[in-house]
Amino acid sequence: MPVTTYDFVVVGGGAAGCVLANRLSADPRHRVLLLEAGGPDYWWDVFIHMPAAMGMAMNSRRHNWNYVSEPEPHLGGRRIVHPRGRVLGGSSSINAMTYVRGNRANFDHWAELTGMSDWDYAHCLPYFRRAEDSAVVDDAYHGHGGPQGLDVAPADNPLFELFFEAAQQAGFGLTDDLNGAQQEGFGRFERFIRHGRRVSSSRAYLHPVKGRRNLEVRTRAYATQILFRGTRANAVIYRDGRGAEHVVRGNEIILSGGAFNTPQLLQLSGVGDTSALTPLGIDAVQHLPGVGEQLEDHLAVHVQHKCTQPLSAAPMKDKKNWPLMGAQWLLGRGPATSNIFEAAGFVRSNEDMAFPDVIIGFAPLAMAFDPEHPAEGHGYQCHVSTMAARARGSVRIASADPTRQPRIILNYLDNARDREDWIKAIRIAREVLSQPAFRDVDGGETLPGPDVRTDDEIIAWVQRVAQTGLHPTGTCRMGHEEMSVVDPGSLRVLGVDGLRVVDASVFPSVPNTQTYAATLMVAEKASDLILGRTPAAPEYPGTARPQPSTGTDVPAVVS
Repeated sequence: MPVTTYDFVVVGGGAAGCVLANRLSADPRHRVLLLEAGGPDYWWDVFIHMPAAMGMAMNSRRHNWNYVSEPEPHLGGRRIVHPRGRVLGGSSSINAMTYVRGNRANFDHWAELTGMSDWDYAHCLPYFRRAEDSAVVDDAYHGHGGPQGLDVAPADNPLFELFFEAAQQAGFGLTDDLNGAQQEGFGRFERFIRHGRRVSSSRAYLHPVKGRRNLEVRTRAYATQILFRGTRANAVIYRDGRGAEHVVRGNEIILSGGAFNTPQLLQLSGVGDTSALTPLGIDAVQHLPGVGEQLEDHLAVHVQHKCTQPLSAAPMKDKKNWPLMGAQWLLGRGPATSNIFEAAGFVRSNEDMAFPDVIIGFAPLAMAFDPEHPAEGHGYQCHVSTMAARARGSVRIASADPTRQPRIILNYLDNARDREDWIKAIRIAREVLSQPAFRDVDGGETLPGPDVRTDDEIIAWVQRVAQTGLHPTGTCRMGHEEMSVVDPGSLRVLGVDGLRVVDASVFPSVPNTQTYAATLMVAEKASDLILGRTPAAPEYPGTARPQPSTGTDVPAVVS
C-alpha cells in the first residue's frame, strides 16, 4: 500500500499545532497533515466550550492526559498531577482561558539566552499582534483581525472592586492593560472567550480552515516514532484509535506535542541522551543530552477567605442552578460565561527582580483546593504563584513502550531562593486580603488558616498542598549551548535534518505568566521561518512602570 507524502506533517493539535496547520496550508501548493492523539473538540461538548465548566474538562479522562510526576522530593514525596489537553486545541481546550503574554523583560532575556535579537520583545510583539483579535483598542500593543478572539473580563462582581481597592491600600498600583505598556500592577485579564464561549486554538485557527483541500486533520492518531533515513527525519508512525499502526511521510516533520510529549517522542525515536536510550533498546540517531532536561513550571496555591455577605459566586456550585445557568449560557450571558478568575495582580517579591515575579489572581468564589479543607458557602480566594522559580526538572522515558508515560519530575522548592520567594508571595497575598476594603465582608482566612504564620509553617503548608501552575516549558530549549536542542534561528532539531520543534518546549525560559499567548507567538513566528518569509519588523512602543496609588480607582473596562 503506497504511503502518502506530505510537505509538512505536524505532530500535535494543540496551541502551536493548530497555528501551524492554518499558516502552512494557506498556500494551496503545500500538503499539510495534522496528527492529534486526542479526539475532536465537538461543537456540543459543553465541558470544552462553557468557560465555567473548565473544571469538568480538567477532570475528564477523555479530555486530559493526566500525567503524574515522580515523587517530588521537596513536596513531601507527593506525586503531582499534571493536566494536559487530550483533544484538538490541546490544553487551550481545558485551561482557565486567561491570556497574558508575559513581561517584556522575559523576552529580552530570551534574546540573551539564545544569542539572537530576533527573540527579544520588539521582535516578538508583531507576532503576538498577528495572532490576536483583541477587544482592546490600543493598536500599538494589541492585534485586531487575527484568528485568536479575545475579550476583556468584566470583573463585575462587587468583590473585584474590593480586590482592586485593597491592592491600592496595600501600596500596589493598577494597570488598565496586562498586555500593554505596563504589566506590573492589578488589572482585568484578557481572556480567549467570545460571546461566552471558549476560543481555543482549534476554534481560532483550525476550524475556520478545515475545508482546505490541502489540509488533512487526523484525530486519535497517537504518534509513536519518528523514522529517519540516516539523520534525516522522513516519516512518522502513529496508532489510530483501534491500535492499528500507520506510516505517513513528510518532507518536514514538525513536533508540537508540548513540553512532555515532544521530548518523549524524540527519545523514543533515538534523539536524546544516547547513554540513557541505548539500554532501553532504542537505536541512537543523534546524541542530544538536553532533550527532556531543563523543565520549568510554576507552582500554585490558593489563599481563601470566607465571605460574610452573599456577594460571592457560590450559587454557581449549587447543581439546582445549573439548568438556568446552561440556558443563559446558550444565549451568551450569565455566570457560566465566566472563567471565574477575571483579574490579577503582577507584583515583585524583591526589588532586584527585572519583572514582577508573583501573580495574585482573584476569584469571587472559594473553590476546593486542599482536600483537607473543602470550600463551602460564600467565599473568595487568591490564586498565588511565584513566576521565577530556579528549580529545574526533567522528562525522561522509562521504556521503549510509547504508551507508558515518561518519568516527570520538577524538583519544586529545591533551593533556598525559591522557598524565600514563596514566603514573600504568601505574605503579599495576605497583605492584600487583610486591607480595610474587605472589612465588611471578611469572614476570616480558611487557607492556609490562622495556624500557618511563621516562615517554616508557610513553607510546610506550600509543600503539603501546592499544585502545578500548568505551565511546563523548556524541555527542548532553543539555543547554542551544550544542553540546547533546537536552533533558535530555524527551530530545527540540532544534528538532524527535516525535523523541527514548535511548542512551549523550545522556550529558553518560562514567562512570568500563563504560556498560551507565548506559544501562539512562537508558532506564528515559526511559520515565517519554515516558509522562508521575511520576518516581521521589530516594533518599539513605549514602556512604563506603575506607581503605588492611594486612591480607589478601578482599572477601566475596555470594550
